[in-house]
Amino acid sequence: MVVAEADEDALLAAVTPRTRLIAVSHVLWTTGRRLDLRRLRRPDGPPLLVDGAQSAGAIPVDLADADMYTVSAQKWLCGLDASGALFVRDPERLRVTLPSTFSPESYETDGSFVPKDGARRFDSGWIGAPALAGLEAALGVHPDWRYVAAAASAARCGELLAPLVEVVTPAEQSTLVSFRPPGDPTELVAALGERGVIVRELQGRNLVRVSCGWWTNEDDLRRLVDGLGG
Repeated sequence: MVVAEADEDALLAAVTPRTRLIAVSHVLWTTGRRLDLRRLRRPDGPPLLVDGAQSAGAIPVDLADADMYTVSAQKWLCGLDASGALFVRDPERLRVTLPSTFSPESYETDGSFVPKDGARRFDSGWIGAPALAGLEAALGVHPDWRYVAAAASAARCGELLAPLVEVVTPAEQSTLVSFRPPGDPTELVAALGERGVIVRELQGRNLVRVSCGWWTNEDDLRRLVDGLGG
């Protein structure tokens, strides 16, 4: 395995004829930067596996730019824990090495097996009906304007924070806004929490991260700024 900087040019430079897979996050959980998947997926290159934990439900996603795409539905889709999805463009290209009880069509005592057709070959086990019902209900509450509103909230957050702290998130990249606090990040997160403002410290990075959804309003952002002394 080769670890490269989360930058399109650096990732492409790390690809060699021996590379079998490129695995990236669509949106970086640290800075909120959005990677250009179209640049990373080449017709003659290795398949592209994308972690959509901070993108699915937060920003528009075009699956044409990925070979495999994972979805953590308990995040921006507001689903229950243990709910999610996996998109696989070509199931025949992704070999199942450790089948579950549900994924083989048939199997032999020597360990060989025939996988089921299509998505069923990737079934890892039972998914509880309550979790699926919760996910279906959650998907039904997302308004058509969610992406526009979330992007506007994140942009406004960066605008309000810029005079007070060093914002490290590129402008209008995603719904995450990270900044370097003027003092101890642990103390700041705790102080903001006492004011009802929930943000996250990215430990070891001297960063505090704000998550802005379509439900975030001006009052929420003003409380954040007020907590910073703005």
